[in-house]
Amino acid sequence: MNARSIWIAGLLLVGSVACDDDDTAENSGASEQGDAGHDHDGDEGHGGKGGHGGNGGTGGRGDDKKDAGSPTDPSEDDAGAGPTEPVAAADYGKAENWLCRPGHNELCEVDIDTTIVKADGSTEAEAYEPKADPEIDCFYVYPTVSLDTTPNSDLNPGPEEASVVRAQFARFGAQCRLFAPIYRQVTLTALRANLAGTPNTAVDRELGPKDVAAAFKHYLDNDNNGRAFVLIGHSQGSGVLAQLIKRELDKDPVDKRFLAAYLAGTNILVPKDKVVGGTYTHVPLCEKPEQLGCIETWSSFRENSPPPDNSLFGSSSDPALVAACTNPAKADGSSAELHAYLSKSGPGSSSTPMGEWATDVEVDTFFVSAPGLISGECKFGKTGEYLSIKVNADENDPRADDISGDVVSNGTPSAEWGLHLIDIPLVMGDLLKLTAAKADAHAAAE
Repeated sequence: MNARSIWIAGLLLVGSVACDDDDTAENSGASEQGDAGHDHDGDEGHGGKGGHGGNGGTGGRGDDKKDAGSPTDPSEDDAGAGPTEPVAAADYGKAENWLCRPGHNELCEVDIDTTIVKADGSTEAEAYEPKADPEIDCFYVYPTVSLDTTPNSDLNPGPEEASVVRAQFARFGAQCRLFAPIYRQVTLTALRANLAGTPNTAVDRELGPKDVAAAFKHYLDNDNNGRAFVLIGHSQGSGVLAQLIKRELDKDPVDKRFLAAYLAGTNILVPKDKVVGGTYTHVPLCEKPEQLGCIETWSSFRENSPPPDNSLFGSSSDPALVAACTNPAKADGSSAELHAYLSKSGPGSSSTPMGEWATDVEVDTFFVSAPGLISGECKFGKTGEYLSIKVNADENDPRADDISGDVVSNGTPSAEWGLHLIDIPLVMGDLLKLTAAKADAHAAAE
């Protein structure tokens, strides 16, 4: 494995000693579902029935894949070693260092109304309704989206941070008070430089996790007041949260306030056929909707394009452990219809645009839900499980026969990444349902 590949692997792990993730540099210039710094609202796709998008994702780690529970290997050329002087964590007593929090919630109070597109081509409007007085909190760490030109992002949110919050987190306001800190993540700029063969040695992989740890501590000390909470992350954000859980919550007994963590687009490891014992000693995988103090984790791949040998996700380099998958729509991991909320135009410029959602149907909302179109089940690959996504196409109905979500590089889908761009949007409705079940279970236990 060459030095550049090792640097990418390390960058994907965010560089924690205790618990590194394969966070994901998202894609070699890609953005998350609806979160692009380039193509924030997407362009209306063209063409008739059916969306666009191939099978797969981007990038690769060669044969030295990392997981959320493994230590980071240094690069052979010391790329990404980071600055020599440690930088202090951000001050989360300042409202401006949060994307969303009570009293400073503008980026989460956005238009997320949805058009439901049915199989017969008819449509129905679904207005978003935030919960008036939620009993629980949700704490979110976003994926690699920053287009800042520096190796680590600053604390000034751009359109890309605002857009990913809209796509992946704002809808949780139907169940929770919302907390989303800005953090100084490793940027897409740093990843692209590495992919071009010119890695930036000033990347600080400890700074993002340090910021998030400080934000979580501020939340616990000043806002929690004994309330139950859910942790939500994707990709680099999942990796950062995986570290935080290892340090702060992987204890016996597990904190009663901790309802669950939804860690999408990363590798949480367990012994095969077990629910705990790899990444975590005490925090298990979730096995039923009302279970508390557990992990939901998944990485999405099309059913006809499972994780390849060099996949970033659904894989483990430890022969004693496998990457875990839980299906947010079905507790036993079996096949179930997914309640997706997808961007009407596709994930952005890193993927192909979505065409018409149904023949001669114009959608005037940012989000679309298509009941019955998408199903998913956890399947086992070579070294782990993944969420296998099936598009239930019917050429005889007027609705689209495909979805957009693959990472595309130079016009070609990159199988290593699967449907990484839409890991959370694919199951957004199912996560809301899970969150409600866990909130009810917690209230009943109090």
